[in-house]
Amino acid sequence: MTPLEALDRAIHYLDRAHESGFKAKAFVRAREVIRELPAGEVEERAAAGTLTELPGIGNATARLITEALTGGDGEPAYLVKLAGETVVPITAEGQRYRDALRGDCHTHSTWSDGGATIEEMARAAIALGHEYIVLTDHSARLTVAHGLDRERLIQQIGVVAVLNEELAPFRILHGMEVDIHLDGSLDLDDDLLAHLDVVVASVHSKLRMDRKEMTPRMIAAVRSPHVDILGHCTGRMIGRRPPSEFDADAVFAACVESGTAVEINSRPERLDPPFELIERAIAAGCWFSIDSDAHATGQLEWQPHGCDRAAKVDVPIERIINTRNADELVAWTESPA
Repeated sequence: MTPLEALDRAIHYLDRAHESGFKAKAFVRAREVIRELPAGEVEERAAAGTLTELPGIGNATARLITEALTGGDGEPAYLVKLAGETVVPITAEGQRYRDALRGDCHTHSTWSDGGATIEEMARAAIALGHEYIVLTDHSARLTVAHGLDRERLIQQIGVVAVLNEELAPFRILHGMEVDIHLDGSLDLDDDLLAHLDVVVASVHSKLRMDRKEMTPRMIAAVRSPHVDILGHCTGRMIGRRPPSEFDADAVFAACVESGTAVEINSRPERLDPPFELIERAIAAGCWFSIDSDAHATGQLEWQPHGCDRAAKVDVPIERIINTRNADELVAWTESPA
């Protein structure tokens, strides 16, 4: 294992643990420093014990780099420790859902606000046994997330096409997480929406608007022929932001009418929708998608959170769209409701 591989693996485990504090930033910074070193310098410094003289290299990162260089074929002890401490738990009932999933319909890359490249996300998904991921970087309106405008999305289409040739039979389905405007319209031109394999539509602004305004806003979005998944429908952030208020029965009825799936978002700070709304969506006859909403490679391993939630309220597995293979999923998104 090279020092860069060891640092990448540590960052993956820390992302899996939802660690975004000093420790995670220290390993990211160390990776940046090591990448810039001339050939041979990291080995020389490790042998001389001078790695910590480099800005951005502390005791923990220096120890991991040295272990990677001297540990032979075994994984460094620190990585073994991190791996054990950061495993995402799952119940036996949730495992049945996880085993049925073929891919992940909501992922981000460095093209918007993610922390890993498209290729890094894809290769991590392959290692997890996925057959595909849907790349859903943010649309342009979400400037805080460096959302993609028309020109950047077109550039990304070409990048995804090249990667799909390299990674076959694994597939990167091309999508976008599109902002829902206040009037329910979507933050992308119709011609590009029609080109994408999967479109996730989400509310990211004016989350506290009155339910009499939020309900028609969401209904208009899910009724779009281009929208396939309603993302994190309440917008809640547990302990930080309450859920939006809307007529869930009316919105879910519109989802059924239009063939739009309701996302079960697996991010630990979202876990959206709440159980009561999942049960109402089941009763309405909705489709579902269990997604990680990953912004880093380790976060791709968060789907067990959503699987456990689906298991707790008995979401019918046959109604979960990412239990389908890539061709079946695309056929589903292209079919009329």
